[in-house]
Amino acid sequence: MDSNAYYSGKARKGAITEVGIHTGLCQAARMLRKNLRFYCLTLTALTCLVLLSPARFTSLAQAKARRVLVISVDGLDHRYLRDADKLGLRIPHLRRLLREGEWADGVAGVFPTITWPSHTTMITGVTPHEHGILGNRRPKEEGGDYYWSADLLKVKTLWHAAREAGRKTAAITWPVTVTDQIDFNLPEYFQRRNGGAMDLPSIAAKATTGLVEKIARAYPSFPQEWMDDRTRTLATLYLLQYEKPDLILLHLVDLDAEAHHNGPFTREANALVERTDELLGDILKAVPPDMVVALVSDHGFERSDKVVDVNAALARSGISGKATLTPGLLTTREASVAEWLRQPANAAAYGIGREVPKDELARLAPHLADALAAFEPAEHHLFGAGKDGQLFSAPAEIGVHGLWPLRKDYRATFILWGRGIAARRTPEISMLALAPRLAALLGLPFQPGARR
Repeated sequence: MDSNAYYSGKARKGAITEVGIHTGLCQAARMLRKNLRFYCLTLTALTCLVLLSPARFTSLAQAKARRVLVISVDGLDHRYLRDADKLGLRIPHLRRLLREGEWADGVAGVFPTITWPSHTTMITGVTPHEHGILGNRRPKEEGGDYYWSADLLKVKTLWHAAREAGRKTAAITWPVTVTDQIDFNLPEYFQRRNGGAMDLPSIAAKATTGLVEKIARAYPSFPQEWMDDRTRTLATLYLLQYEKPDLILLHLVDLDAEAHHNGPFTREANALVERTDELLGDILKAVPPDMVVALVSDHGFERSDKVVDVNAALARSGISGKATLTPGLLTTREASVAEWLRQPANAAAYGIGREVPKDELARLAPHLADALAAFEPAEHHLFGAGKDGQLFSAPAEIGVHGLWPLRKDYRATFILWGRGIAARRTPEISMLALAPRLAALLGLPFQPGARR
């Protein structure tokens, strides 16, 4: 065999060997890539199962969740804050919240703009006819007592949602909280009143077992006969220091009582705003860094000078129909009455104010949507039945609320303050927006109107 043939054959054999090795390597590489894809997909799936599990979602929500202290100053009309300089108010702590927090340019309330329905709307996000608390007291056919019990609620509140999420809750004289479902509870319940103060023995009878005694040990002046804003503040300080709830609902009442008795924006009412500011300062010192403070109120306030019996005026004018009268709104389903009410001379003579547009009436008081016409009273007037057919009579109280929610410059208050809350002033908001905002801060899943 010549050398050329030898080398030629050797080359062919080597070429075959190289091809086989190359083919084997390629097959191995393909198998490796296939296995790697399988392992990566498996690892990704396992990772997703961990990250997307309910426990993971819960931990992520809790990581973002804040603790919230809601301070409701009953009757704190937004003008006390907006016009603080004009009123000469010395309120450094409230001014700090306004300067450093988020401050709404008024809160449009719900109808009726009174304490118990409004406080319930703030923590449910729905109207009184949806949550079931229609007034401070129940209808006469139901006995006429206060809506004490949380069992009367038709929908879930923020404290329900917090409890279901395993968070600790507390309430201090918040309306409609006679229940054992709040962890630390001093409910609004009384047999006797002294202005804004409520008799402590009645509250203690419905309170969380042992809570009054624990607060008294920490603050010996707490168990006085009357629970007022000072002792409500002591209870709040105790909770912040010792029990550390995730949600505290605090209802301060003394300003409302003073404004009813002497009128809003008077020397006496202004002094109560300043006293409330002093108490707020004590609370802010105890607020932990991870807690957001929401300062709210339930309604505005107005001075009342006279009550007008519009039905007496209709009778004297020879109109056979009648209007349905509440202090802050009259309605009628009779065309002759509506025509009489719309006459400017009658409006001026009998304290008849703005006619409420039909769409506004249907939105804020759907149960009155079938009325032919609805009117607010004029400024400083109320509607009501006069004694012995009198057209005009003196009001039972100088300061009033319960007026139409969109009455001119008659608004409640909303401020958010705390770490992570941007300093800004926002436009007017609806009271219906408060519960969802607070739920988001708490990191709670919350659907306004969810049935109990």
